[in-house]
Amino acid sequence: MKIISMIPARYSASRFPGKLMQDLGGKTVIRRTYEATVKTKLFDDVFVVTDSDIIYNEIVNNGGKAIMSNKAHECGSDRIAEAVENLNIDVVVNVQGDEPFTDEESLKKLINVFKNDTKNEVDLASLMVHITNEDEINNPNTVKVVIDQSDFALYFSRSPIPYPRDKNVNVKYFKHKGVYAFRKQALLDFYNLPMQTLEASEKLEQLRYLEYGKRIKMVETDIEGIEIDTPEDLIRANKQWK
Repeated sequence: MKIISMIPARYSASRFPGKLMQDLGGKTVIRRTYEATVKTKLFDDVFVVTDSDIIYNEIVNNGGKAIMSNKAHECGSDRIAEAVENLNIDVVVNVQGDEPFTDEESLKKLINVFKNDTKNEVDLASLMVHITNEDEINNPNTVKVVIDQSDFALYFSRSPIPYPRDKNVNVKYFKHKGVYAFRKQALLDFYNLPMQTLEASEKLEQLRYLEYGKRIKMVETDIEGIEIDTPEDLIRANKQWK
């Protein structure tokens, strides 16, 4: 099984433009993420895929591998699909460019999903973290996921799911971490299928997979790290790095 990692990286970002080129402990955020992914030694190859000359040059000029996107894309899955279309691979792992604390243990769990999937029941796998803080549960920037008895995703939402109508029920809430592992064909199918209403409403690309019947295996991890979405996140990340 040939497994690679792709790190989609846009220079522009609505909440924090240019965040991937910000300094984190003496190196840029995107370079930290790339080097952390390579350091796991879990992949046959690791690439940053970007539409930005700035990010492309940052990786290549520091000895890394990068691919320029030929088209503008709505989401990271589209960007990766274009990059892997003609590559001879089985599984591609999407590591978010703004998560420089991505860890080996969590990535290994995702890869093992496919190594253990002897019946080919899984189209893609992703990570989730148990959360208890009410502010986080109710925060629309925190994407929640609900799962079935076999840990397959039922739905993702920016709203609290399930809604706690009965306060006496002991419900576990899970935050979705945007790290994915795809079978190549599932990714190409996504690329060629139009967006539907659930994805358009919630602005969550993973809903497109569910709307078209793809199966997403969720893997729980207790390693959350720091996702850099805001200048405040970058300050916390630098403190943790030190």
